[in-house]
Amino acid sequence: MKTLNEIKEIIKVNILIERLELEDIEADEIEDNEPLFGDGLGLDSVEALDVVSGVEAEFGILLQVLEEEEIRQHFYSVATLSNFVESQLKATVNS
Repeated sequence: MKTLNEIKEIIKVNILIERLELEDIEADEIEDNEPLFGDGLGLDSVEALDVVSGVEAEFGILLQVLEEEEIRQHFYSVATLSNFVESQLKATVNS
C-alpha cells in the first residue's frame, strides 16, 4: 500500500506534470493545498478529464461512479485528491 506522500508524488509527477505536459513547473512547486482549477494551478475542464483518467490508470480506481459534486470536492487540490485516493485504495484492500 502506498503512503500518502507517495500518492501525492505520483499525482504531482506522473499525472499533473507528465500527463498534462506541464513542463514549466516542478513537483515541489505545486502546493498540496493549492486549487488545481481556477486561480490555483489553472487547469481547465479538458485537463480535468486527463487527471481523472490518470488517477484511474495510476491507482486502478474507477471514478465513473462519482457525482460531479464529489469530483469537484475530491479534485480540489493535490491534498484532497491524495486523501481520496488513499481512502479508495484502503477500501479496495479491505474488501
